[in-house]
Amino acid sequence: MRSYLLLLAIGLLWGSQFIFMHQAVTELPPIMVAAGRALCGSLTLGLLCLFMRLKSEHTPWRTYMLIALLDATIPFIMVAWGQQYVDSAIAAVVMGCIPFVTILAAPLFISGERITKGGLLSVAIGFVGVLVLFWPKLANGMNAGLLGAMAILFGASCFAIGLLMIKRFAKDHPVVVARNILISSAIQLLLAAPFVTDLSALTLPSQQAIGAVAVLGVFCTGLVYFLYMALIQKAGPTFASFSNYLVPLFGVMLGALFLGEQVHSTTAVALALILGSVALNQWAQQRRARREASLCQAS
Repeated sequence: MRSYLLLLAIGLLWGSQFIFMHQAVTELPPIMVAAGRALCGSLTLGLLCLFMRLKSEHTPWRTYMLIALLDATIPFIMVAWGQQYVDSAIAAVVMGCIPFVTILAAPLFISGERITKGGLLSVAIGFVGVLVLFWPKLANGMNAGLLGAMAILFGASCFAIGLLMIKRFAKDHPVVVARNILISSAIQLLLAAPFVTDLSALTLPSQQAIGAVAVLGVFCTGLVYFLYMALIQKAGPTFASFSNYLVPLFGVMLGALFLGEQVHSTTAVALALILGSVALNQWAQQRRARREASLCQAS
């Protein structure tokens, strides 16, 4: 029962990030939203590391800087920028593409990984889902909405590659890894902010916008990663991966409930296709793992 509660909490926290992102970018530049999110997230995980007495031991900071660029800095900026022009429901569905981007990139970063027929089929179905999602905007030609959706897709792709780099290069405890990535990302974003936006022209944001950034960092970034690691330790990575289904679902439902967004038929169809592609890939991976296990036992 506790594992299912953790899974629901993870899906709710990650799925709700699009609502708070929508509130934040109405008053703040995307790079400031991204920087505030990374800073609050790193402070949250820093306190957790102090409480758990965890320290960095194995991975150099220059490696964290490289991973952070892909796993946090670029995705945070792209999602924040993109949500200026698309509904939170569309952003949530696009972020559901992370698993099949991982399938394509995994052989480049992890030795022994290969793209199976099931993986290719799931990628094809997911790609059709993306086309369905983008189709209303594609039909209208190049516009801000299409660029916003493509920016979020690019951010999701960078995040997927960043996850693979973590598996290959980062050797510390997972919570320490997340803390160091967010510290590195906060440094990158704060250094870049003066070159990207005119800080002198910024006005004091409302308490709602500041609160949205704080919630994004503390709960939707820092705390949720800790819960995800706890779920992996308690129920295993396969069970934890079910969050890939809940995040887009919660994102779509919460956007409709709290922001009054209309869920268009193309968004619903795209959601079904992308979640179906994730399910197909997960089934194929489990089948492959069982086959390999039986071969090992036979030998």
